[in-house]
Amino acid sequence: MGRSVKLGVCYYPEHWPEEMWANDAARMVALGLSTVRIGEFAWARIEPEPGQYDWDWLDRAIESLAAAGLEIILGTPTATPPKWLIDANPDILCCDDQGHPRQFGSRRHYSFSSKTYRRESQRVIAAMAERYASHPAITLWQTDNEYGCHDTVESNDPDAQQAFRVWLEDRYGHIDRLNQAWGTIFWSQIYRSFDEVDPPLATVTEAHPAHRLAWRRFCSDQVARYNDLQVETIRAADSNAPITHNYMGEFTQFDHRGVAAPLDLATWDSYPLGFLQMGRWAPDVKQRYLRTGHPDFAGFHHDLYRGIGQGRFGVMEQQPGPVNWAPYNPAPRPGMVTLWTLEAYAHGAELVSYFRWRQAPFAQEQMHAGLNRPDNQPATAWVEAEAALAVLTELEPDQQTEQSDVALMFDYEADWMFSIQPQGRRFQYLPLCYAFYGALRRRGLNVDIVFPGDELSGYKLIVLPSQPILSTELVESLDASGAIILLGPRSGSRDEDFAIPDMLAPGPLQAKLPICVSHVESLPPGIQESSGKFAVEYWREHIESDLSSYRSESFGDGTVWKKDQFTYLSAWPTTDFLDALIDDCASDAGLGDLPTLPDGIRIRRRGDSVFVFNYGESDFVPSSVAGLSTADPLSTIQGGASKPGAVAVYRMRSS
Repeated sequence: MGRSVKLGVCYYPEHWPEEMWANDAARMVALGLSTVRIGEFAWARIEPEPGQYDWDWLDRAIESLAAAGLEIILGTPTATPPKWLIDANPDILCCDDQGHPRQFGSRRHYSFSSKTYRRESQRVIAAMAERYASHPAITLWQTDNEYGCHDTVESNDPDAQQAFRVWLEDRYGHIDRLNQAWGTIFWSQIYRSFDEVDPPLATVTEAHPAHRLAWRRFCSDQVARYNDLQVETIRAADSNAPITHNYMGEFTQFDHRGVAAPLDLATWDSYPLGFLQMGRWAPDVKQRYLRTGHPDFAGFHHDLYRGIGQGRFGVMEQQPGPVNWAPYNPAPRPGMVTLWTLEAYAHGAELVSYFRWRQAPFAQEQMHAGLNRPDNQPATAWVEAEAALAVLTELEPDQQTEQSDVALMFDYEADWMFSIQPQGRRFQYLPLCYAFYGALRRRGLNVDIVFPGDELSGYKLIVLPSQPILSTELVESLDASGAIILLGPRSGSRDEDFAIPDMLAPGPLQAKLPICVSHVESLPPGIQESSGKFAVEYWREHIESDLSSYRSESFGDGTVWKKDQFTYLSAWPTTDFLDALIDDCASDAGLGDLPTLPDGIRIRRRGDSVFVFNYGESDFVPSSVAGLSTADPLSTIQGGASKPGAVAVYRMRSS
């Protein structure tokens, strides 16, 4: 037996006396960890003076960890440029909307557009890669750390301003084309040249939506180009190790797919409790899942980053206890660190790395828990990592993650567009995606997350929570897939430059589903309007069509529209409405009888193993789920009832 996922930890040897390193490494191995991430914040130690590198301490740290048998993930140190570099080159600094520099004193103090910083980044990465590219213990590189964290994707600095103008000229060719595409005749915003176009920041009132969308696209491209530079520099040193970047949860300020293009796999930093408190969940939801995290948060992001990594992903930072950066920081319920670890594996993760090895007794993150307390005694998460390892050793080591029957289409530009012009404060893209994703997962379905332009063959059901830019090519691709297609509100409502299409929404979809959105309205919180047996909230569209609305006795008149394989939902549904509609679509897709899972219970299948995760408040008997009554529980789990905060794992019997 064995395990096909590596467990690891994030470690900062520069934070600790050198005499601790060997013992730390030995204890990591004794716990069962196999990887350790280092280096991503160490530039000031690597280059303490301009042009004077000090590699000796890092050489010794790498040798100490490697001698214990650990595989090393080496991060480029560009997330934290040293003070001397900033003082010598203040043009590196990221600027706020007003163009004022955001000063040194924390981290991520650079603009992605800074020519100076790109040059300096390439220089230090080249030196690091040249020194360590051939080291046998370095099995993975990480570029930078959490691109865009602390709202640093956008920067109103001179280099960004000029690069934006060049980007616009490359896109539109002539200023007249820009004026026409954007409709700058409105409010007398006509430009005579690209040199006149500034970032759409610090305006008196709402800036032009097409201008803002172009800016968001430009800023996203700048992140991708900066990551390209990092990857190219590492590979120029003939490193054979794969390269990743650690993305964040609930972060949509740049298109992660563009950044992922040159990478070998995607990783992300999983903090279910921190993001529950920081996120857009309702107060009662935050209370219900206070110590577990929302049952769809981690699963959604695992599926998202598996899609971004084209099948390969991992968790670079897994929350092990209370964090320090949310408004409130509760401790995980006992068993949750084990559950989160196994949930990542169930969704196909190749790596789960805990953040961090030891809680720091100093600086900004001293309240952030680790696998060890500041006194170097094991923290609560230590035992939970051991429990996860015990389960993983019972699993088949090479279980594949196969294509699911169901896909959910995600689009970063949709999030940008709805944040630019929401028309109703509660119309937010991520919550809508969570709603559709949760409805699928409450039926026990595995879900792949796909993107516009992806290959769609083989799926039985494809769900698009909302696709505001709905190209003819995408509609044809959906049609050719042969799947049942469900599209949510505002799909096809805009063109590439944020204008309402000539044919009105849902745009090119009308060729397959002859409906036309005549007008829309948004509803304030607390307002639910009856729609058949159910209710809708936040958003309603009024439809003109020669068709009769679908199942009006159940879903209400004018709310759901269907022709052949295409179904369109013209409102924001309540939970029970969406559950019923998903049931209909799943039945049409031939997905069979699906279970109705209790609140807080989620299932994921990988290979011949079925994982049941209990985020709820009550015991749950997994054998009550269709198909599990004839399965064998792993001995570690012992079968029977799954307790709150626990995992049950079943191995399906071969027929």
